[in-house]
Amino acid sequence: MRTFVSAAAVILGLLLAAVAVPAIWVDRNIVQEDGFVSLAAPLGKDSVFQQRLASAAVGSIDPTGQIPEPFAELVQPILDSAAKSLTTLPGYPAAWEETLRKSHRLNFTASGTAPSEAEPSTTLTLDVAPLVGLLTQQISDATKVPVEAPEQTLIDIGQPSQRQLVDQVSAYAPMGYALAAGSAIALLLGLIAARRRWTVLVGAGAGALVLAAVWKLGADAVGLAVAGTASGNEVADIFKSEFVAASSDRFGQWILATLIAGAVLIVAGVIFRVIFRVVAGAGRALRSR
Repeated sequence: MRTFVSAAAVILGLLLAAVAVPAIWVDRNIVQEDGFVSLAAPLGKDSVFQQRLASAAVGSIDPTGQIPEPFAELVQPILDSAAKSLTTLPGYPAAWEETLRKSHRLNFTASGTAPSEAEPSTTLTLDVAPLVGLLTQQISDATKVPVEAPEQTLIDIGQPSQRQLVDQVSAYAPMGYALAAGSAIALLLGLIAARRRWTVLVGAGAGALVLAAVWKLGADAVGLAVAGTASGNEVADIFKSEFVAASSDRFGQWILATLIAGAVLIVAGVIFRVIFRVVAGAGRALRSR
């Protein structure tokens, strides 16, 4: 009976962990604002993405009525120059981070962040208003004429169906912590109930290796599915491609940690078994004398 309880508890613990770990990763790296910014921040340094993003930001600027006629001809050369060197402009890192934060608040309204300044979008969007503000500041500095930047400049990067999926993820991802607690309790119960505790260590370690393989296959499948949904918008497609690559790399670190933990558990189980046999053999030898 103890063996059955132990085996059932270990299997339950592994099944719970199979769901808990990806859910926690999604919550920490995508649903939570700071994690999302940390994950997506390097995308702003990608030269191709930066050029497409700058072009989109420039195309949204319409200073008509704000710039006097004598200065109107100066605007486009200023914007072209600023767009080519957007990442080198003073204030770009702060503007890109604010772009990510504003975008996150639009797309993850249920993540516990502060309320957005505007109504949430029905599609996945980037709000590049901070970058547009950076470009309009270049116009103001060059012409000495104040140019008002828009409060929002939205670029669609996904479809309504994908937005619905994001809403579901943001609602259910935090449940991963409860599942992780349940997994830990189940594994501990399995260890306590086992007649041969070394078998629990080896079994849990082998299960961790299997989970790591399953997560790797699942992550690759999700990446291919997202990459296959071309939108026809160059900015959106580049953002999705680079974001998926960044997500895969970061989740890969968790997979590697799981592989190491699994190997450690297997080795610990084998060592525990060897020590037990040596101690048991020594005990029998003493009793036979």
